[in-house]
Amino acid sequence: MPPAQPRAGGDPACDGGLTMPPEPSEDRDPLPDSESRTEWRDLLAIVVLSVTAILTAWTGFESAKWGGAMSIAFSEASSARIEAVKLEGTADRKLSVQVSLFTQWLQAYQDGDQELSAFLAARFPEPLATAFREWLASRPLQNADAAETPFDLPGYVIPEQQQAQQADARADQKFSDALRNNQQSDDYTILTVGFATVLFFAALSGRVRSNRVSWLLLTLAGAGLLVLGGVLLSFPRLL
Repeated sequence: MPPAQPRAGGDPACDGGLTMPPEPSEDRDPLPDSESRTEWRDLLAIVVLSVTAILTAWTGFESAKWGGAMSIAFSEASSARIEAVKLEGTADRKLSVQVSLFTQWLQAYQDGDQELSAFLAARFPEPLATAFREWLASRPLQNADAAETPFDLPGYVIPEQQQAQQADARADQKFSDALRNNQQSDDYTILTVGFATVLFFAALSGRVRSNRVSWLLLTLAGAGLLVLGGVLLSFPRLL
């Protein structure tokens, strides 16, 4: 018996279900528009996540550095304050001794004991010795404009008093620096929280099913990254 001839018209159903797949058109887009947009969105999300992660690490680093600078400044302020107290104590002791010596000299002078008054005057410590000679040269008994005591003269300055004042000023400056460093550390910490929020929106944009919501979240993340990045550039850096 001769083999059966296929039906005219080439019906695939009569060929045992075997057909050749249609050849793809050369000018057909290999990826639909929706898939292309999805790829671009994923790429943007990766860029936003990567940049934000780096900036988050940087703000954390700067916050720690400024916090360390704050601690150092507080420590230096405390040391300067302790130094000022010690110097003031030394200055007070010197002043007390010199006032006592001058009072003894004045008593001996009033009593007419020239030997004792000369003995005391020859042993006046500085700055009383220099101020005492200047005070005598002004003839305080005859000159009404003369200073009442050598301690009232501008030249009578105990070095420890000046050093104590300088230490106090240094302590105040270091304390102000510590407060400023603390505020700067807090500002960087706030930026770290802001960048973490950007990371949250960028990561969430790739998990939602709605394409519109996904682009909205990614847009918010990108805008937040730009704003916070501009704020970060305005902050001082401590390396």
